[in-house]
Amino acid sequence: MNTDQFQKNTMYIETPEAFGEATKNFDDDGRTKRTGTWVTASAHIITAVIGSGVLSLAWAIAQMGWVAGPAVLFAFSFITYFTSTLLADCYRSPDPVHGKRNYTYSDVVKATLGGKKFQLCGLAQYINLVGVTIGYTITASISMVAVKRSNCFHKHGHEAKCHISNNPSMIIFACIQIVLSQIPNFHKLSWLSIVAAVMSFAYSSIGLALSIAKVAGGGGQTARTTLTGVQVGVDVTGTEKVWRMFQAIGDIAFAYAYSNVLIEIQDTLKSSPPENKVMKRASLIGIMTTTIFYVLCGCIGYAAFGNDAPGNFLTGFGFYEPFWLIDFANVCIAIHLIGAYQVFCQPIFGFVEKWSKEKWSNSQFVNAEHSVNLPLCGTYSVNLFRVVWRTLYVIFTALIAMMFPFFNDFLGLIGSLSFWPLTVYFPIEMYIKQSNMQRFSFTWTWLKILSWVCLIVSIISAAGSIQGLAQDLKKYQPFKPQQ
Repeated sequence: MNTDQFQKNTMYIETPEAFGEATKNFDDDGRTKRTGTWVTASAHIITAVIGSGVLSLAWAIAQMGWVAGPAVLFAFSFITYFTSTLLADCYRSPDPVHGKRNYTYSDVVKATLGGKKFQLCGLAQYINLVGVTIGYTITASISMVAVKRSNCFHKHGHEAKCHISNNPSMIIFACIQIVLSQIPNFHKLSWLSIVAAVMSFAYSSIGLALSIAKVAGGGGQTARTTLTGVQVGVDVTGTEKVWRMFQAIGDIAFAYAYSNVLIEIQDTLKSSPPENKVMKRASLIGIMTTTIFYVLCGCIGYAAFGNDAPGNFLTGFGFYEPFWLIDFANVCIAIHLIGAYQVFCQPIFGFVEKWSKEKWSNSQFVNAEHSVNLPLCGTYSVNLFRVVWRTLYVIFTALIAMMFPFFNDFLGLIGSLSFWPLTVYFPIEMYIKQSNMQRFSFTWTWLKILSWVCLIVSIISAAGSIQGLAQDLKKYQPFKPQQ
């Protein structure tokens, strides 16, 4: 058995010490047998895709109206599912069932396309992953603070000035992530993803139920809704209308993006039935579930609030009562983002740890595993480099989040720069290369058209994000607690 194979897997840090064990305990690549199923993969996908942004979809629909809003939602759900099926076939190469495994998104691009495209992919992927983890730190802290603010509004009235700093909540979130980040790899994360997926259903359902109650109670009758969304001259200026539509399209497009962790999720699946078939099933279930929630929360939220829909109706206080239910929903958001943070940071951890093992192959600090007995948890393998590096990374994301509390707008820009290459361009190019598709054939032509259309959308949404960021920079007051 070639020991080099063990070093190539960026997502699996632990290696079996007893090579004489029965081969039934190992997969065809020498790794400990994978046990993932379509259930665990679907949970990973739902955890990665459904973030607290689902609650801002009412705002996005409000910018585009009843026609364009749902149409954009369905369009991007189809594009994401379609390209994810192409990517699932690239996990093994050159044959999607019996070929050599590729453990990360970057490995897939390197094996199929190679060269400069591999470098471009790595740059786009890791910038996106770092941005997402920083953004999740901010978003989780906003939800944690929203619990205190909700109680404050309930006690002192809805007009009270309940300004609370996000920084203590960010520190608490970071402390939790430091502990969870010691989970070695994706294979150990299934339980966390399932808990996070349940939380996403919980707060999405609460937001949906509150919107339905508002509409049924007559609150929706006073909400102004239109076929084209916010009205020029009434709600916004003509220029604001254009920028907001760009931002809304970008928000919806990137709300579906999970391609940058798809391969890592697929690498958790057992080899029978074939991983690509199981991953396609998991993608279908995950994206269908996501789309149903997105459409319901977006459309019913728009019906409830109309063109005045807040950016997030649980943390932006579209609802004040019942305050205990709002509190519970925001706690669910925080718990979900705790799990989602791990889903997005594990590829970063794996990449750095693989590189370090190759760079300092003789270092005990980097390579040595130490067994530690933990009460109620049994024996746990600890690597000192892993502990130090992962702790420093979490601290870094927390510090950046504290320095730039409007970083979620940066996230829109980072997402717009990574959506096209990671979700559309590379999956399409790899599918064309792997299937030896003839240039200018019908399928080749429409795949290229799809890629170019998505590039234009990315550029448009990037422009909207830059404009939004510029506005936030003008309003930013560094010593005022962020709401």
